[in-house]
Formats: sequence, C-alpha cells, structure tokens
Amino acid sequence: MLKRFIERPVLSTVISVLLVILGLIGLINLPISQYPDIAPPTVNVSANYSGANADVVLKSVIIPLEEQINGVENMTYMTSSASNDGSASIQIFFKVGTNPDLAAVNVQNRVARATSLLPQVVTQAGVTVTKSQNSNLLIFTLYSKDKTYDATFLQNYAKINLVPDIQRVNGVGTVQIFTQKDYSMRIWLKPDVMSRYGLVPDDITQALNDQNIEAAPGKFGENSNESFQYVIRYTGRLKNAKEFGDIVLKSAGNGQLLRLSDVARIELGALDYSVDLQANGQQAIGVGISQAAGSNARNVINDTKAILETARASFPKGIDMIYMVDANEYLNASIDKVIHTLIEAFILVFIVVFIFLQDFRSTLIPAIAVPVAIVGTFFFLNLFGFTINLLTLFAMVLAIGIVVDDAIVVVEAVHAKLDKGYKSARKASVDAMSEIAGAIVSITLVMSAVFLPVTFITGSTGVFYKQFGITLAVAILLSAVNALTLSPALCAILLRPHSEEEKKKRFFNFFYHRFDVVFDSVKKNYERAVGFLAGKKWIVVCVIVFFAASLVLLIKTTPSSFVP
Repeated sequence: MLKRFIERPVLSTVISVLLVILGLIGLINLPISQYPDIAPPTVNVSANYSGANADVVLKSVIIPLEEQINGVENMTYMTSSASNDGSASIQIFFKVGTNPDLAAVNVQNRVARATSLLPQVVTQAGVTVTKSQNSNLLIFTLYSKDKTYDATFLQNYAKINLVPDIQRVNGVGTVQIFTQKDYSMRIWLKPDVMSRYGLVPDDITQALNDQNIEAAPGKFGENSNESFQYVIRYTGRLKNAKEFGDIVLKSAGNGQLLRLSDVARIELGALDYSVDLQANGQQAIGVGISQAAGSNARNVINDTKAILETARASFPKGIDMIYMVDANEYLNASIDKVIHTLIEAFILVFIVVFIFLQDFRSTLIPAIAVPVAIVGTFFFLNLFGFTINLLTLFAMVLAIGIVVDDAIVVVEAVHAKLDKGYKSARKASVDAMSEIAGAIVSITLVMSAVFLPVTFITGSTGVFYKQFGITLAVAILLSAVNALTLSPALCAILLRPHSEEEKKKRFFNFFYHRFDVVFDSVKKNYERAVGFLAGKKWIVVCVIVFFAASLVLLIKTTPSSFVP
C-alpha cells in the first residue's frame, strides 16, 4: 500500500492538496475569539412589584417563581435578589453545553405556571425571561460636549438612530443601553392634596388605565337604515403633560371636576433615575454590544464600528462618542503575538533541521509536510465547532515541534539507506518505509493518547482545554498521514544518492565539518555516560526519585489559575 504512494507521487500530492484546500476553507469560516466559550448558559427572570419593599417582593414574587422554576431540565443552581424599589431578579445556571435557547424556553414554561400565584400588578407589568449573553465586545458612550442635550435625549437618540442599525450587523447578539432614560411622563403626586380629596395612588393608576388607552370606538350608522356611516375617532393615548393633567379623577362638587393636575405635578422626564453616567465630565449614556454564539468577534466589532463612524458624521452638533471597551485591542494583541510565535517556531525548527541534515533538499521535505498538517487541522476545528483562540493557537505552536518529527524520521531513514550505497532514491524510500511505517503509526497513537484524555474533563475546565487537546491530536494524526504518503513520495523525488565529491562542493562545507566534529564529540561523551550509568543503576533511581519529589513539591507551591 505504501509502495503505491511512492510510485504514484500524484496520489500523495492530491491527498495533501485536498487537506490544504479543506483547511483553508475551515480557516476562512472559523470564528475568532480570545478564549473558548466556557460560561455556563444562564437565564434571567426579572419582575417588578411597584411600591413594594424587598421583603414583600421576596415573599410574593421570588418565592413562588423559585418554587416553580426549581428542577428545570439541566439546571445546576439559581440565585435571586430583591430590592426596595420593587424589582426582583432570578438567575438560573445550567450545565455547560446546554442549549441556551432551549433552557430559556423551559424556564418560560415554568414561569407561566407561577403566573396565577403572583400579584396582579406584577403580572400586568410582565415577568421577563431572557438569556444572559457573553461579555460585551464593544462598549461606547454618547455624550454632549457643551451640555446642550441631557442623558434622556441621548438615550432616545441612540435608541432610534443607532441601536436598530447595530442590531442588523451579522453576529451581533444583544445591544444593551445601560441606563433607563427613555422618555416617560413623570407624575409627582402631592400627598397632602390627595389626602384632602380622599385619594390613594391606586385611584390615579386606575384613572390612567381608563383614560389613556388605544381602542376602536366603532361607527355611527352601522346596521341601520342610515345612508351614511361615520367612523368615530378619539384622542387615544395622551401625548403631553397638559393632556395628562386633564385626566378626570372625580367630581369635586358644585359641578366642578377634580383633574390630575390638581393633585400632581406632571412633566416629561426619564423612565428611571437610578443610574447616571458621565463621560469627560458630561452627562452620557453607555451602550454595550455582545456577540451571538458562533460569530466572529473581530468582524462583529469592525462592522459595528463602521456603522458608528458613519453615524457619527450625522450627529447633532455638540454630541460626540467615545469607545470605552474594544475587545479587538486585547484580541489582536493576544492573537498577533501567538501568530508571531508560530512563525518564529516554524523558522527555528527548520533552521535546526537544516543544520543537522545538512542538505537543502532534505530540509524542504519537512518544510512542505508540516504546513500541510497545520493548515489541514483548521478544517477539523471548523468541523468540531471550535474557534481560533489562544488555546488552539498555542496548540498549533506546540504541534510544529511534534509534527515535524514524523517527517524527519522518514527523511533520516531514507538518508541512511542512501548512505549505505543505494543508487535509487525511490528504492531507498520503499525499503525505509517498510521498516519504519509501524513505528510511525505507534508513535502517532501514543502521542494522541497523551492529549485525547484532556477532552474527557467535565465542566468549564473541560470546555476550556478540550479545544487544546483535540487540536494537538488532529495535527499529530494528519502528520502521520503525511509521513506515510507525502514525505516518502517527496523523498523519492527530491533526494539524490550521496557521493563524496558532492559533499566537498557544498557551500557550507567548513561549517558542516566543524559542526560534525562537535556533535560527534558530544555523542561519544553521551555514550560513555550511558555506559557508566548502566553499571550504576542506583544513581539513576536516586535521580528519578529526586525529580519525582521535586515535582510533587513544585505542584503544591506553584501558583495556579483557571486561565493561562
């Protein structure tokens, strides 16, 4: 079988070209992130009980919800909080690998069961179930340089003119405005006046619900003998403070009406004043953008910033924007550094190979085989749903030093045959592969067995290092495929029988000679040391025990962390 690859180098070349093409396709489609997504899926349940304190919210909202949600499929634990402003929040955490969309649906179904147990005010306001998104890739602030616009205007400007365009960017998960400065009609009640007329806040709420609605009043003349019909129209939802002030609360006697403006101060303001942001000493609003699962973080940021820069040109005079967080800065710095290390490792490996093999043709074979294995690995990363991140790139750096071994073993074996007097590189390649093919397969299986167990680690740690282990294992397996197909075929094509005359004509002959003298000296000293230790086995045992004890000590004293 292996002889066929050597005698038909086109077949070996086609296999390698196919691996490279598939790898490039995978590389183009692979999303980019700084680290693998290790955060367990989380679903948030939020509700609001207006006017209630934290204790009331806990007893009437959180406890009924928790009792129904507890035990939802794949749930690990949940946390909850209640505040004196009437807000309630429950976070449900799920096992790593759980589908977040399915988890949200399951929680929504459990919340629906609890609806009848909640206060009517809470159910009317609504109980919200949302998925927790990844950390924000990009955060920017919008502020007024000359105090012309307040935060309320800025938030509504962003919500109308910026957020819709950002949400349409491919790969954007959520767009969150950190403040709640939406335009709202603020009704500041006067308790003393309300007490005089015997009113309570619920009376005001009921009047608002009754008189601030959109409805279809109907038509005059319908189902009658009238020849004309007239559609009734009315104001509908109120739009300004004056219209809200005209809401009738009750009759005050003597034919007079008590209106809302008589018992309250009404103004257009913000929905919530609990959060304020400042940028450069001015009022501001903050917007955070997170990515959708499987998207390319770098592209999401670049596309979003392109939209924002286009919108900046049409900002009202006095409004400016600042980028507070840009994950591309960390992402580019980290990945670029690893890529530089990858290139440096590639160059250094082949300089060392060239020095030891002392033949450009022999060095060219590993230089071709290694990129085929590395590039081909990207196809399988895409197939497994991985990303290009620091862990997979670190694995690539380590893989260079490992996968080059298979190519060197093949080249060295063919070299040995040529040194013994073989006149045909093809014959030397066939005989060499018949001897070392089994060793290459064994080495590959052993090396894969070292890294594959990492993939069986459970939890967040397992997700984190699974990509590292599988990347290395795939690169090693592809290297073995190259060593059994491409490398021997290249040896048969590129290598030439050795002759003393050609060796004397080599350009770096003086350097090669000096290197061989030094290397032979080191080799002889090593052989003498091995011979000495073979007769003094207790020394070897003591050294092993010393290093084993040192290993245990270092494991206990070396600082540890979750992320490298």
